[in-house]
Amino acid sequence: MEYEFRRNTLTGTLVAQFTMDHEIMGLWFVDELGEDKALIAQIASTIEALQQGKLTEQGFIGKAISLELDEEQARVFANALEMDDDTLLDESMSLYDGESQAFCGLEDFEAALKSWQAFIEESR
Repeated sequence: MEYEFRRNTLTGTLVAQFTMDHEIMGLWFVDELGEDKALIAQIASTIEALQQGKLTEQGFIGKAISLELDEEQARVFANALEMDDDTLLDESMSLYDGESQAFCGLEDFEAALKSWQAFIEESR
């Protein structure tokens, strides 16, 4: 999983671009995590607890995008995916959620989180 963090020089807004199949992670970093140092610290602490076996899973519900962590992986997903939808689809049709959720290893996610933390510290 590759990513790039930068700040738009014209607007000052944060930009996080992730490789294909992980695009929603970029949205989560910008829209849900942003520059919230307390949340960054809380997630880092949760990752440490997972790695030490003190927790088995933990979720962070966002406004539009949420994060689930377990001992092995991180899942970032659009909250709309979790809604129960009673809509019946023709059997030849299915809902595409490839850009609405992404998975990566817990260590990879931790590395991205640390990179994000360093980025926001440096870009102020």
